[in-house]
Amino acid sequence: MSLRVFVPNDTAACSVGADAVAHAIAMHGAMHGVDITIVRNGSRGAAWLEPLVEVDTATGRMGFANVSPGDAPSLFAGSAPNAQYPACIGLVEEHPWFARQQRLTFKRAGRIDPLSLAEYEAEGGLIGLRRALSLTAEAIVAEVTASGLRGRGGAAFPAGIKWNTVRQASSATKYVVCNADEGDSGTFADRLLMEADPYQLVEGMIIAGLAVGATRGVIYVRSEYPRAIATLREAISRAEGAGLLGASVLGSPHRFHLVVRVGAGAYICGEETALLESLEGKRGMVRAKPPLPALQGLFGQPTVINNVLTLAAATDVLAHGGTAYAALGLDRSKGTMPFQLAGNIARGGLVEVPFGLTLRELVDDFGGGSRSGRPLRAIQVGGPLGAYLPEHQWDTPLAYESFAAVGAMLGHGGVVCFDDTVDMAEQAEFAMAFCAHESCGKCTPCRIGSTRGVEVIQRLRRREESRKQWALLEELCETMELGSLCALGGLTPLPVRSVMTHFSADLLAPVGGKPE
Repeated sequence: MSLRVFVPNDTAACSVGADAVAHAIAMHGAMHGVDITIVRNGSRGAAWLEPLVEVDTATGRMGFANVSPGDAPSLFAGSAPNAQYPACIGLVEEHPWFARQQRLTFKRAGRIDPLSLAEYEAEGGLIGLRRALSLTAEAIVAEVTASGLRGRGGAAFPAGIKWNTVRQASSATKYVVCNADEGDSGTFADRLLMEADPYQLVEGMIIAGLAVGATRGVIYVRSEYPRAIATLREAISRAEGAGLLGASVLGSPHRFHLVVRVGAGAYICGEETALLESLEGKRGMVRAKPPLPALQGLFGQPTVINNVLTLAAATDVLAHGGTAYAALGLDRSKGTMPFQLAGNIARGGLVEVPFGLTLRELVDDFGGGSRSGRPLRAIQVGGPLGAYLPEHQWDTPLAYESFAAVGAMLGHGGVVCFDDTVDMAEQAEFAMAFCAHESCGKCTPCRIGSTRGVEVIQRLRRREESRKQWALLEELCETMELGSLCALGGLTPLPVRSVMTHFSADLLAPVGGKPE
């Protein structure tokens, strides 16, 4: 009997020993005469279970959690998986953590060999592209518009409007650029998808190219993602060999060429115009708008810039129709969103659900509360520029409009949790310090304002003229918000103000006394 055993090749799984686990299982099979085929799949996103080893059975894939190399002999009872072993979690698809999710973008993640185009197609891949090839560019854009799909990179701009602007632009050369410079704290969805299901991103970029008339695509990946870079490059090479990319897309008259470019570690290059500057070989600095990149983007040509999750979601929109996609979600927040649980959380990982679940449900039901066992005090949603939400706001639905109504943002879906030992004044200072470190330096409110912001908060933490410094910090936040050239400086006040509003005692009250 031959067993197929799946051991993730994902960055997170490998960081906790997945490579050694794969080797130990192979050695066990060789030593005991068990015919084992090891598939290095991507991760399903359950970081708290990694390395998650899965074994094919007649009824489904049986999972073993947190496997170490020494566990390898115990995973098998002869030539079958050992369901009695304590690490066994049963059939993976039936595990409550996975069964409660509704996966669209990540439906294949962890289930297939990431580099097998045949497995990708067998699991529903290329349906969207084949349908797109039968439609006009206008009809493709109409489907994306009807879906209500909005940019998953943080800005939440309607994808249909952006695509239509580029479609209508007049130029012989147009580009599709994927922003895979995933730099927000607590986020890893882009990396996980690129490592677990790279052909979905490739397919989404080709669809975008068909929609706007672009024949060239660039994936801009942060240098900290070496496995994702290697996986993408191999996937692109195989896609070219299979006729998915190149002079003729699946035998059609359409051509599309795709390359990977690697960033140099600047957070600001996650901002679309700084990313374009970097791609053109310049220093990553923000451009003034107008002109919009949709009209004058890469090398001055009309350019679609979307992040990994947006382009990947477009494959489902085209495969099943914009109306079906729009049926999921809440209000103008359509479809599903991959939320990433991190920080002081018991069950960290990626959870994909339709918009509308509350933050409390996400953190309690999926995250299992704090890892420390202490009460949670604050949750930051949306990366280092996101607000810190206190307990009374955790029943807010996870949707763009709902979060905006309470002075917060969803951003890229990163959720970082803090227990009751956190010093929120320190977190406010970190927000300003992060901006000062990552600022491109082009505009004064961001470059100088963030540096002064660190100094003001430090004076507050030392209890020096608290009321005067408080007023100064309020004015400084307003200046940065209204005067900064891009969202880095413009949004840095968001986490600072959330601390001032909801955790003011940490900034104001001296030890054993009242504010000055």
